Amino acid sequence: MADKRIIPPSELIINDDGSAFHIHLRPDQLRDNIIMVGDPGRVDMVASYFDEIDYDVQSREFHAIAGKYKGKELMCISHGIGSDNIEIVVTELDALANIDFKTREVKPEHRTLNLVRVGTSGSLQEELHIGDFVIAEKGTGTDGILNFYADRDKVCDLEFEKAFTAHTHWMKSWAAPYTVDADPMLVERIGRDDMVRGYTISAVGFYAPQGREVRLRLADPDLNAKIESFRFNGRPVTNFEMESGCLQGMAKLLGHRAMTVCCIIAERRLNNADTDYKPKVRELIETVLDRI
Repeated sequence: MADKRIIPPSELIINDDGSAFHIHLRPDQLRDNIIMVGDPGRVDMVASYFDEIDYDVQSREFHAIAGKYKGKELMCISHGIGSDNIEIVVTELDALANIDFKTREVKPEHRTLNLVRVGTSGSLQEELHIGDFVIAEKGTGTDGILNFYADRDKVCDLEFEKAFTAHTHWMKSWAAPYTVDADPMLVERIGRDDMVRGYTISAVGFYAPQGREVRLRLADPDLNAKIESFRFNGRPVTNFEMESGCLQGMAKLLGHRAMTVCCIIAERRLNNADTDYKPKVRELIETVLDRI
């Protein structure tokens, strides 16, 4: 039975124009198929393939454009960098789908969204090279966000978490990692033999949490080596990024389908990086648009 609790204005802020507080979208602007990107400018890249545009809305780092692509209705929205932004965007997209903005009650029938994040990433294994596409079949968040939600254990791979924290000697002062599978239906739809299915670490930051040392020393200089040598069911951790764990966890808790696919733009073990990665990201966007 749907929750008939009236959600107070302090818990779900609705703007005067009837839009969700951060992303500034109204319920009538929501689409079921959603491509998510980090960079607000990349929304324009995605929308450049649309046959027609329904709207273009921007607020802070959240930029959304909806339209049609080869007869398919869809939208693209940017979420900025990091899992904290993912929590905001997914919560507000779900609110648009499943909360009546007039009564502030949960709707009796659930609406399911398809959320496909297209991002960039650094590889952790030598067989993964710049330009490869990697699906986060498992996303491990190190930000701790999902741990604040009830029932997180019901959507997480607890065996993976246990093995990972033991192998890496995960420090007690760090947030406990959580691991969530991508939606298998989306993985089958988007993933083909041109994409690697991997285990992805969603780091809570770009520098020290991913083993980068600039001026400040690392609390555990060996962490990346431990992650690279970890195996679960005989398979390694493939790559670092910053959002897939939270996206897949929030979506699963809320009853949506989600996955992340990233273009490798850095080879961490070889200390290589490519700043001219936009052509490969464009290729990935074209592929996802055709398959979503």
